[in-house]
Amino acid sequence: MTIPTDRVLGRTGVRIGPLTLGTMNFGRWQEEDESIRIIHAALDAGITAVDTADVYAHGVSEEIVGKAIRDRRDDVFLATKFHGQVGDNPQHAGNSRRWIVQAVENSLRRLGTDHLDLYQAHRPDPHTDLLETLLTLNDLIRQGKIRYYGTSVFPAHQLVEAHWLAEKHHLIAPHTEQLPYSLLVRGVEREVLPVVRKYGVGVISYGPLAAGWLSGKYRIGAGQPESARADLIPGRFDVTAERNQRKLAAADALARLAEENGLTLVELAVGFALNHPAISSVIIGPRTAAHLEAYLKAATVHLDSTVLDRIDEIVDPGTQFLERDTGRDTPSLQPAQLRRNH
Repeated sequence: MTIPTDRVLGRTGVRIGPLTLGTMNFGRWQEEDESIRIIHAALDAGITAVDTADVYAHGVSEEIVGKAIRDRRDDVFLATKFHGQVGDNPQHAGNSRRWIVQAVENSLRRLGTDHLDLYQAHRPDPHTDLLETLLTLNDLIRQGKIRYYGTSVFPAHQLVEAHWLAEKHHLIAPHTEQLPYSLLVRGVEREVLPVVRKYGVGVISYGPLAAGWLSGKYRIGAGQPESARADLIPGRFDVTAERNQRKLAAADALARLAEENGLTLVELAVGFALNHPAISSVIIGPRTAAHLEAYLKAATVHLDSTVLDRIDEIVDPGTQFLERDTGRDTPSLQPAQLRRNH
């Protein structure tokens, strides 16, 4: 099955397909040979964008991607990210000029290329002036080391600040934003998605299956599904926890809605994310050829207004079940910030 490359990434003019291959599992939960087979199968199926990050398996994911695309580099829209700590040195992290200029060289080397199509700040950095980050990324564009740059999981106010700073200082503004978006993680509908549409920012969303909650395994009465993520962060996935009861009920209702409409839950979930006008492409993270095939089928699903209305009845627009589902820790919600008398 081949998918079309019929979307445009924000204001860049770059043609991109509905699906982007995510590689967070590569080198961590997925062996190199199997990872390379998945990458080749995805490219053969028409996926052109591959997203990775230096922090994924501390650089191993980038190395695997580099090996896989070595003979197909010109056919790939290659995206990676900086910010997270790579290795044991705490200085090898953040959004400062000092780290970015080193991190980009490390990524270029691991990926075996002389340029990145998209370079993204993986998370905001509260310790670095945002202008410093923007200036550094603009320099990398002028040097030819990156073609475009973007942000990931930035709150609406920082996205507005980035565009205001770019205009004030005559800089190129961020081209993309990467964020979590799914049937169960809809908080970005409140402010972030309206902001990115206003500024012509291309959105690459991730987590269409809500970290497995929409895999079809989370059903009322089905017991606790096994997963590597659930082992790492049990609080987010414990189906017996009171805080997760509303999410479990929603996942079950959405699975029934999919069945009623002759769809798999994966197809309903991916189709929902792709239906939003702000979304340019959805990141998928298949671990097997069967997973990839299921995602490819989902890429062509069209949801009519009746189904979309039923989804909104099950999960209200703008719903965020858990703060951690935003993909970031919000500094203003940390206990120290809430102790107003100290």
